[in-house]
Formats: sequence, C-alpha cells, structure tokens
Amino acid sequence: MDKTERFYKIDQLLNEFGVVTFGQLMSHLEVSRATLKRDLQYLRDRLNAPIVFDRDAGGYRFDRMGPAAGPQYELPGLWFSAQEIHALLTMHHLIANLDTGGLLGPHIKPLLMRLNMLIGSANDPSEEVKRRIRLVTIGAREFELDEFQLVGSALLRRKRLMIDYHARGTDERSRREVSPQRLVHYRHNWYLDAWCHLRNDLRSFSVDAIKRAEVLETPAIDVAEKELDSYLGENYGIFKGKRQTWAKLRFSAEAARWVSAERWHPKQKGRFLTDGSYELEVPYAVDTELVMDILRHGANCEVLEPARLRQRVRSALREALSQYGNG
Repeated sequence: MDKTERFYKIDQLLNEFGVVTFGQLMSHLEVSRATLKRDLQYLRDRLNAPIVFDRDAGGYRFDRMGPAAGPQYELPGLWFSAQEIHALLTMHHLIANLDTGGLLGPHIKPLLMRLNMLIGSANDPSEEVKRRIRLVTIGAREFELDEFQLVGSALLRRKRLMIDYHARGTDERSRREVSPQRLVHYRHNWYLDAWCHLRNDLRSFSVDAIKRAEVLETPAIDVAEKELDSYLGENYGIFKGKRQTWAKLRFSAEAARWVSAERWHPKQKGRFLTDGSYELEVPYAVDTELVMDILRHGANCEVLEPARLRQRVRSALREALSQYGNG
C-alpha cells in the first residue's frame, strides 16, 4: 500500500468509525508506528486534514468545526486505469440492480458505500463520476428477482431446485430437477450452470427463462470445478457442450481494425493476412451465439471453416432476406 492509498484509508476509517485508535490504524494500514505518525503529520500539515486526538474517546477523529479544521481539506487526486474504473462502475451497476431486499440485501448497502468511496475523491465525488461516466447496456434482459433469489438461495445452501423452464430456442417448456453449481453473469444476463437430473448431464439455464422455481430439501450433487470448466467454460459463448469444433473466420481489412482488438474467446487464435484482412479461429460446441455474432458483421465476415457453420450462416442470411422481402 503506497502513501496515497494510506491517506485514503485513514480518511475512510475516520469517516466510517468516527474515532479510531492508533493501534487500529496501524493494524489496518500494516505500517510501523513511525510511518503512521509521519502520515498523520503529513495529513494535518500539508493537506489540512482536521485530525485531532480525542483523549476522552481514546482515539483519532475529524474535528471539522474546531480550530484544527483550518483551510479546506482535500486529499490528493486519485484516478483509475480504464480497466479499474470499468470494473468499479460495473460492480456498482450490478450490485445496485440486484435483489436489494432479498438474498443479497443485507450485504449490498455496505458494498455500495465502499464503492462510492473508491469511485470518488474529494475533487471528484462518486455521484459526479457516475454522472460523467456511463455504462450503456444494450440488449440486456430483465430477470425475475424472486426467481433469482430462490436460485441463489438453493445454490448457496447446496439444495436441489425444481424449475419450470422455457427454452427460447425451441420454444419448449419443461419441468426439471436440477442441482445448481454456479451463477454466471454473461453479456448483462444471468445464467445458472447446473446438473440436470432430467437429462443426466450439465446444462446452462438462463435465469430469466426460469418461470417458476422451488427449493427442494434434497441435497444438491456437486460437480468438480475441473469438470464444470471443461464442459461449460471451454467453448464459444454461453451455449456449451462436450463436442468441440473450431471455426475459422476471415474479416475484411476494414473490420480487422476492430476485430483484432476484440476477445471472442480466451483460446482464440488470430493473425493478419497479407491483404490486411484478419483471420480468427475460435472453439465452439453449439453455433447459436456464434452465428449471431458472425451476422453482426455482415459482408465483412466470411466463414472459411467448417462447411456446416458456413451453411448455417448462409441459411440464416437467406431467412433474414426473405423476411425483409416479405415485409
């Protein structure tokens, strides 16, 4: 922890607890007595921090109304990298929009308070930062918070769930008993990875497509993390399966400038060709989501391999053009 981080930590502790002992400050900051004394002196003398030692309370506190207040107190500016600010704002967005009154409710308010303190500084209050920097979520689906709470409860209690599920791809409805393994937030939506006792295999369920959920008293079976990652984490997108195929795509020179900087899959392979186009290879098991992403690039993307995927994209284009023509 560097000096600036220690200053913010001292400020946070004094604001959060009111009075903090010297020993508590040393413990939280993990520094020596000499270092802490220098930090407190620097905050008082150089940054005008109205920190006083309250003998009656036995610790340090802010005295914002007394003579120690002095000129305006400001901490040095603290900023974050693009990855850090995106992570903080994403976390704030996710926590603020989760089940504030149910499963996660008791834990959300303290987390939001801490994130507010991290996101903003004295010069850049958190509300101003959040007003100036936006995360725009396109295509996110709303999910039923009641079902999310039940799913999360069963997951953490290691109980099985009985769910009524609507598979949008086939428009089929089914009733299934599942052993929840983990919740995954992917592309602004929540998915439940679970062992399906109906199919006797691992499956991924969109939480917003669970129309009814009931927590059973039957203990959930546990699937090894390695098996979960192998089955649900190796292929492209949220649609997973054991049989893996590699897709080879070629993007035009124009699209290459964007696609070459995108991460389609952790194990993707990419290279620029001599004409400026870009060749990308990604593994997939079910092509549903991959086809949608290919179509998003239109004529700027050509499927080189496999032939079956190329045919699927061609058929999807024909269907889209047909519907457009009929409209």
